[in-house]
Amino acid sequence: MSDRTDGCAMLGAVETRSVSPVFVGRAGELTALTEALSRATAGEPQALLVGGEAGVGKTRLIEEFLDAACDRGAVVALGGCVELGADGLPFAPFATALRSLRRKLPDELTAAADGQEGELARLLPELGDPGSHEPSDEDATARLFELTVRLLERLAADRTVVLVLEDLHWADTSTRHLLTYLLRTLRRGRIVVVASYRADDIHRRHPLRPLLAELDRLRTIRRIELSRFTRTEVHRQLTGILAAEPDPGLVEEVFERSDGNAFFVEELVVSHEAGCALGTLSDSLRDLLLVRVETLTEDAQRVARIVAEGGSTVEYGLLAAVARLGEDELIEALRACVGANILLTVPDGDGYRFRHSLVREAVSDDLLPGERSRLNRRYAEALEADPSLVRPDERATRLATYWYHAHDPAQALPAVLRASVATRKRHAYAEQLRLLERAMELWDEAPAEVRRGLRPMDYAEAYPPCGCDPETTPLSYLDLLAEAAVAARLSGEHERALKIGRMALRLLDGEDVHDPLRAAWFWSEKARLQSNLGRGDGSEEIARAQELVKGLPPSAVHATVLVGAAGWGMLRNPGPEALAAAERAVEYARHVKAESIELNARLTLGTIMTAAGDVESGLAEMHEVRERTMALGQFSEASRAHINISSALEALGRSREAVEVADAGIRLTRSYGLVGSIGWIEANRAESLISLGRWDEAREAAERLQHSANSIKPRGSASLRLAQLAVVRGDLDAAGRHLADARAVYGSRDPIPQYTLPMAQVAIAVAAAEGRVQEVRAQLATAAEGGFPPGTHRYGWPLVLTAAAAEADSRGLPAADEGRPESLALIRRCVRELAAPAPVWAAHSLQVSQELARAEGRESVTRWAEVVAAYEPLDRPAQLARARHRLADALLVEGGHREEATALLREAHATAVGLGDRPLREDLELLAARARLSLAPEKQLPAPAEPGDDGFGLTPREQDVLRLVAAGRTNRQIAEELFISPKTASVHVSNILAKLGVAGRGEAAALAHRLHLLDTAL
Repeated sequence: MSDRTDGCAMLGAVETRSVSPVFVGRAGELTALTEALSRATAGEPQALLVGGEAGVGKTRLIEEFLDAACDRGAVVALGGCVELGADGLPFAPFATALRSLRRKLPDELTAAADGQEGELARLLPELGDPGSHEPSDEDATARLFELTVRLLERLAADRTVVLVLEDLHWADTSTRHLLTYLLRTLRRGRIVVVASYRADDIHRRHPLRPLLAELDRLRTIRRIELSRFTRTEVHRQLTGILAAEPDPGLVEEVFERSDGNAFFVEELVVSHEAGCALGTLSDSLRDLLLVRVETLTEDAQRVARIVAEGGSTVEYGLLAAVARLGEDELIEALRACVGANILLTVPDGDGYRFRHSLVREAVSDDLLPGERSRLNRRYAEALEADPSLVRPDERATRLATYWYHAHDPAQALPAVLRASVATRKRHAYAEQLRLLERAMELWDEAPAEVRRGLRPMDYAEAYPPCGCDPETTPLSYLDLLAEAAVAARLSGEHERALKIGRMALRLLDGEDVHDPLRAAWFWSEKARLQSNLGRGDGSEEIARAQELVKGLPPSAVHATVLVGAAGWGMLRNPGPEALAAAERAVEYARHVKAESIELNARLTLGTIMTAAGDVESGLAEMHEVRERTMALGQFSEASRAHINISSALEALGRSREAVEVADAGIRLTRSYGLVGSIGWIEANRAESLISLGRWDEAREAAERLQHSANSIKPRGSASLRLAQLAVVRGDLDAAGRHLADARAVYGSRDPIPQYTLPMAQVAIAVAAAEGRVQEVRAQLATAAEGGFPPGTHRYGWPLVLTAAAAEADSRGLPAADEGRPESLALIRRCVRELAAPAPVWAAHSLQVSQELARAEGRESVTRWAEVVAAYEPLDRPAQLARARHRLADALLVEGGHREEATALLREAHATAVGLGDRPLREDLELLAARARLSLAPEKQLPAPAEPGDDGFGLTPREQDVLRLVAAGRTNRQIAEELFISPKTASVHVSNILAKLGVAGRGEAAALAHRLHLLDTAL
């Protein structure tokens, strides 16, 4: 018999022990599930959520579906969320399902996990040793999630896999996050994911509620809600249970009492067959559910109570140790419970669980408080005596839970701390946080001698071990807060992390505690959190941390504080202070042999060096860090090296190399599941693609990034790239929307030049295109307030060029006259502040100079030719096309260069068409039409334009009106000057706007000046 058949046979024998042998109703729901199975078999992954109140029949529906799936040859893996007291075991349903897949497909799963066994062992310990705990980062959980999805996709590549996760209402936070990630990213493979939950438990504050709302927005997920049975369906259910036609009165009474709940129907029938008249039953639901239990022998009832308090499933050995019955008595009691359909054996045959959670909850609720504590103590003592009674991955958490509910702080505190370390090693940071908060609750209740015996087991990142030997120094409450703060940050609970940090700082500010190293560490954490939450730039917190470590011997904390200061400067002001902080961070980290901190500091140092002009040394430093981190297996830091190197290369105008580095980084991050890093690299890659003129690729990358980025700032970068593309392609509405999205992401409390300057450039470009010259000047003035620190030239030059071109295009507009000298002076001041450390920025500098000359009516053909020559050897097709446009325009104005101008226009037009640069294409076509030049290369040059032929078909009267529009006249003023009626003037203006293809008078005036429509001839 095959593995599939064995698994399905076991499932059928164990999991389908419903009282009713007849599957009633649910035809539509079962059809939906089987149709999803068919689509998955065809290669389209499917996801379904099955919800309904407790007892409505979710499990029975899934059982029927799994039978059908087995019949079709699918491999079935079932996992249930575990309720353990008020706790959930991290990743429990996924671990159970993967364990099932490993039993059924041992060779296939080994092959699918090849190379990633250690990481996947955090979910399924049987795969190998996850190794010793290393410092965690925000990528760790996402990496685990990505590898899990990839594992399932590989298993489902050439076979249909059905993954069922039951009882999501009990799911721990890590399980919910993994499920969300799976359903959002599953794109290939023959796989069906079915998850069930108890709908009546999902109250307003239930943690599953926001998850369901989020999943509802995904079109790839179907939700199935089970309703109660109708009277007809209850009649059919009773017929199946009784194997005979039921009495009509019984049907009516059962239907009324059960209200169509399938499980209650079964329990009412059991009560009826036990000799209880339905009318004499208590109205209490709990009493109804306990009727079946109360018919058992005393030993069987005792075993049921023990199992109810042990969790969702209790292993036989553990049950035997807690029950303290003879083996024969225990087996007889279990047989009675199973025979009464109260308990079931679990699929692997090693333990027992209640057939329905409602009965377990009723039995557990019926326990007396002292009885519950005593049972939990027995569980804990049995597990302490023989840890092998439960799976290794469950042991620490279950022991901590048993001791906690035994109300024994002396035993609970150490157990909870051990469990927190175990969950952290599994990257279950949300569960680690919950355990640490429980330890904080127990701290004062535990005896002092117990606290003195505790030892730090898992220091948070660079958090100082008291400056002492951790083997002999007790764990302090501050150590506990540090671990909790990091766990909160890594689980995404930034507000909670900030609150815990403030609590620690208040303790450190007290008279009894003086520990500058610990205080510096907490201030550094606060700086990071303030920035992440958009509450500020963290500068005050970093300064406070630096002040605290000043004069102290070198330490990991000291190095971390300096890395934070250098990183702050790298993003906001990469000057001498940031460089010095990075150099000292490297020195201190080497001194204390903290290589991971050293590599982080060296990468920051190399980035600052490159920005400061020490290009080759800076790039060499970053490449060395990349190679070293790869060799050490520190792939998260290696991915950061790819981010910084690709960014530095783009800043040097080496965009093609930047794309190559970004591509390598994306391959690395995908190989190791570094989902959090992919977004940053994709954002850099999209920026370089825009520079290279690969705009369609850039748009696709940005759109993909918008939907897949794991953190908020890469999503902001995606919006910014889309805004940049929209504005150069002439879609001003889209540019405005994307710019608003980017601004919403970045906020205003932490202005970082790499975000603020490009956003200002887009805003200036939109305002210029709409003829709002004063808005252009206001945006430039705001952007220039912070100056242009080293390394910001890549953002400053495009901004200044856009502003200078706007001034040149608006020359001659009366509305633009006021403030023009001040604006041109501001642009020149910005130019003096901007460095030009690479040929591409030298070309920008030349272009800005010529745009300023054009704004003052003194442009030169010779200087425009220099601009074109500067761009020709560079990979900047859009900038080259615009420079050729300006040179052709200047040649036509000067006269006598028609052939040369035609060649330039044709080259620029071909580039504009290829890029999809609509504004440039239209400007080129309008200029060619006005000059009567053909943009088709095979055609002869036409004759020069006749005087007054503007290429737009404007009549002489419309040309007169346009001159007055450009001068800022109203319709009434135009009518008075031309001796026509205001209505006629309005008609002329409307015709002009239509012929020029613009939306308003300002755009018409700007276009007229830009294309020399008011000159006598070209």
